[in-house]
Amino acid sequence: MKKLCFSIIIIAAIFFLTSCSVIELLSKNSERVTLTIMGRKSDVKKSYLNSIFEQYEKSTGNKLDIIAFEDAEFEERAAKKFSDGEIPDIFLHFHNADLSRYNVSNNFYFLNDEPWINELTDSAAAYCKDSHGNLLGMPFWESSVSGCYYNKTILDSLGLKPASTQAEFDVLCQALADIGYNPICWPANGCTWMFQFGLDPIFADNPSLLESLNKNEISYSDIPEVRNMVKWISDAADKGWFGPNYLENGWSDISYNIGSGNYVMTFIWDTWFYTDFENDNKYGIDDFALMPIFMNTANNGTYEGGNLNMMMINKNGENLQEALEFLKFCADEKNYNIAFDSIATVNCFKGQTTNIQSPMVTNAASSIEENERVSVAASRIIGYSADDVSDAFNKLFCKKTDVLTCVHLMDDYRIKEAKKYGADGF
Repeated sequence: MKKLCFSIIIIAAIFFLTSCSVIELLSKNSERVTLTIMGRKSDVKKSYLNSIFEQYEKSTGNKLDIIAFEDAEFEERAAKKFSDGEIPDIFLHFHNADLSRYNVSNNFYFLNDEPWINELTDSAAAYCKDSHGNLLGMPFWESSVSGCYYNKTILDSLGLKPASTQAEFDVLCQALADIGYNPICWPANGCTWMFQFGLDPIFADNPSLLESLNKNEISYSDIPEVRNMVKWISDAADKGWFGPNYLENGWSDISYNIGSGNYVMTFIWDTWFYTDFENDNKYGIDDFALMPIFMNTANNGTYEGGNLNMMMINKNGENLQEALEFLKFCADEKNYNIAFDSIATVNCFKGQTTNIQSPMVTNAASSIEENERVSVAASRIIGYSADDVSDAFNKLFCKKTDVLTCVHLMDDYRIKEAKKYGADGF
């Protein structure tokens, strides 16, 4: 009897200990993770990001701590956090020159072997790769096609056709100017993106040229195509192709200038028509179509693929694996289609079906396929700053310098910026 009681006690003890271990294991496995995400305040407010954030938290029970800085302060404050060792699990950033502030190779996880790679469209994946082919982040963003958006209603009424070569575009601009139209809305007052469209083909079509520039072996002034671009823009302004008020025109003026018909064309992207274009003017979205951008650097013109905000992963963080699982969640067709429902964007993921695609883009699909280039100038030229390039051109527009001096000034600004961040070779 004593032996039986002792056996019962032993069994009970084992059961108790085993139960405690199971409870402890379950408790450990049920611990939730909080991932930190850092980005610009205007970026993290995007509806599709908020959708994927909410889906993730609801599905996993994990939490997301969003660290948002005002747009104008973002680069400085984020860089300070990095230098202080306060690096988030997930960092939202575009693939541009400012990315060099964050010591990419030391701080971020290359995503080359992640299972969702083939879910990305070719153009979206290309945008997120560095010069060595490493995938720096997941492009979870609204994508666009930048090109020359023109008022097809006006051109049709005048018996004019869109251009397919540089010579045809020059003739079109002069014809419009001769009959009293302002050909191109060029917002020189604070808008800086236009120049990269002309530079992209030079370096996208000749990677070795880009490599030499980034090693400081050559400069812009050594490249004839860069000089050709600067001269073309200068001549276009002098011929009146940008209209009489281009130096005063800024971001807030584009919508009226284009919508009223005062200007026939502008170099912009399709999503702008759905986010910023005011449809209460004489002309609406249906009056516009798309052709390539011409700046005398690509005979058949060029389109630029979307500049995309990337989700980048801190490779040294405690939550590395959970952060990678977050990206897997974002790349799930079911989840991203909920997030991008009714968003006007070109696909970043092959399985996107709920987003809206602009008829302007779909109607120009064959031309885009032939002439689209990934964004190169803003993302891959070391030391590139759109503000600096714009400053050099504004001096040219105001006759404070000439074409060649403008090119040299672009070089000076670029090299100074590269040295500021300790780029190799500078």
